[in-house]
Formats: sequence, C-alpha cells, structure tokens
Amino acid sequence: MGEKTTYPLTFASPLPSMSLRIALLTYATKPRGSVIHTLELAEALTELGHQASVFALDKDGQGFHRPTSFKAWPVSATPCNAGIDQLIQQRIGEFVNFFQHHPHRYDIYHAQDCLSANALAILKQQGQIPHFVRTVHHIEDFQSPYLQTCQEKSIHQPKRCLCVSDVWQRVLAQAYGIQAHRVINGVSHRFSAQPDGSEAALANVYGIGRGPVFLTVGGIEPRKNSINLLKAFYQVRQVEPEAQLVIAGGATLFDYQDYRHEFMELVEAYSLADGLVLPGVVPDADLPALYRLADVFVFPSVQEGWGLVVLEAIASGLPVLTSNQAPFTEFLSEQDAMLVEPGNVDAIASAMLTLLNTDIAQTLIDHSRPIVERYSWQQSAKMHLELYGELAAESTQD
Repeated sequence: MGEKTTYPLTFASPLPSMSLRIALLTYATKPRGSVIHTLELAEALTELGHQASVFALDKDGQGFHRPTSFKAWPVSATPCNAGIDQLIQQRIGEFVNFFQHHPHRYDIYHAQDCLSANALAILKQQGQIPHFVRTVHHIEDFQSPYLQTCQEKSIHQPKRCLCVSDVWQRVLAQAYGIQAHRVINGVSHRFSAQPDGSEAALANVYGIGRGPVFLTVGGIEPRKNSINLLKAFYQVRQVEPEAQLVIAGGATLFDYQDYRHEFMELVEAYSLADGLVLPGVVPDADLPALYRLADVFVFPSVQEGWGLVVLEAIASGLPVLTSNQAPFTEFLSEQDAMLVEPGNVDAIASAMLTLLNTDIAQTLIDHSRPIVERYSWQQSAKMHLELYGELAAESTQD
C-alpha cells in the first residue's frame, strides 16, 4: 500500500487575475459523484470571483436537486425508448443543440464526463467553441463499440484532461499517453457529526430504527458492489438481527435493471426486506442528517474516480469500511478505515461487525478526522484556476 498523497497550497503558475466565464457541463441534475463535484466546484469558483455556470441534462424536468449561488442551466433531455447507444447519441445531440442556440460565450468550457465531452468536441469541430477541457473521473469498461469510441474521443479530443486521483492519472499516462492535470475533491462544511435536530423526523420518514444502521450511498449497481454488500449484510443479520442496511442514491445514466433484479431476488431469498431501506435519491437537505443516523458507512466499491461519499462520511463522524485499493488507499490507511477486499464477502461481513465495536470505531473516527481538513473545494477551485489561467493565456496568444 502506497503512502497517502498530500497536495501543497502553492501553485506553479499564477492564478488568473481577471474574472473568467466558465461553463461546466455534467450529465445529470441529480446527485452523483461527478455531479456533486461540478456543483461544488462552481460554488467555489463563484466565491473566488469568477462567473461559473453549470449545464446539466434534465430528463424529468425537475431541474437541479439543490439551490445554487451560480447560474444553473437545465438542458432538456427527452425520453428515449431505444437502446443505450441511441440514448447516448441523443443526449450528446441535446447538449449540442442547446449550445448552438445558447446566447452566451465562455472563456472555459469544461466537461465532467464522457457524454458532455463528446458534445463539446462536436461544437469545437463546428467552430462554435475554441477548445475545451475534460475531467476524467474514471474510465468505464464499455462493451458497446459505440460507447467505447465515445469514451476514447472524450479523452483524446480535449485540449487538457484533468483527474481527481493518482490511479487515473497513471492510467491516462500509460494507456492514452496523456499527462493529466491532477486536482482534488473537497467536502462541504455542511457534513458534520453535530446533530441539528432533524434526525428523528428523518428516521421516521425512512423507517430507520435503532439499528445498528449501515449506510451506503450510490444506489444498486455493479460498480458499487451492491450484491456482495447484500450477501455480507445477510451474514451480519445472523449476528445482529435488528441491523438495517440503508442504500441511498441511484440516479444513473445507465440501466442496471438485470443487476437490480438479481439483487432483489437475493433480498427475497435471504428474507432481508425488513432490514433493507431503499430511499432512492435523498433530498440534498436531508443527506447530512442521513449520515448522522448511521452507525457505520460501508462502501466496498470495485471502481471509483475518488470516492467523494467516503469523505462526506468521515466528515459526518462515521467509521468507514471501504475497498483496499486505489483510489481509496491514496487518502486512507488502515488506521483511518477498515480496508477490505471487495470480492471477499466474508471479509466485508467481518469488518461490518468489527466496526460495531465502539472502541475500534472511535479509534478510526479520531484518526481519520484530520483527513477532511486536507480537502476543500476552495483549494480544488484554485487548482482548476491554475489550468484555466494557462488556457486563457494561450487563447489570447492564438
């Protein structure tokens, strides 16, 4: 296991002194890791005096899942009953059509995902924008040739690529020959271990009892290792029959219906329905209290860009169980969290039970708490501005 990475507060290039107009694009208005990253980055850039705007596909017409201090543009995304290739093609086209008719221009166009990067690549080819950048949060293993081509294009076409972890920075260098600009995630100050009085009412809304309560955030999907977590929870219930597993979230671009069906079949086979809480996408205002209702945060994911929810859990005063692989091991050691092999159901179950020991849990909580101080959205924004400033300077020289 490598040493945890830390990042200095100094910068190689001066930050831009002028106010930049920055367009940030993301694939959804609902909360997912890269979507939260986009919104928090925009908030921090705005606080630093820049004109940040966020553009996100809005497939249900409900707009963004939380209020913002910056200009937030929902991009209408209409239903598509065809296959995934056609869906992605349509979503790219919806972004392109929106910007072709958008009245404003920006100094920086920044895509946060494969889909929006492909849209910006088309706009650049059409001469609508001068260049764009993309943050590669992680790289998918697509089976569809069309989706794989989209992903390759989204990595090679930007003028600059960014990433939020060392592991993906290495992958981009080794597999794509791209030297990505390393930035960080942050954590909002609203995540805290301090109760605000809303916890009891929220527990009543979602049917969360005395527990013990295990929480994970991200929904039911293969990348989140949901089925192995459920199997581990079954073992936990043999020891702790009142235990509950809360799986929050689930807004995703892809359809994991077959995986979800297998998951729910196991719920029935294991008779776990009374111990499983599936609140879906939790209102943004409720999320901090939901963390505080839990006893343990469990996140044995098999692939992440960084794992933002892990940092939110630590900030909320929870002991954490997560996978013993990068990117988690870039900022967590065995003194900070229970690190397990994500494919080992027995190890996950054993670690879940171990974290119910209050002494062990408190030791991890105390040791991991300083990690939060190393990751702020303002610091992340300054890292972005270093790159933005370079691009703005290059544009004036062209």
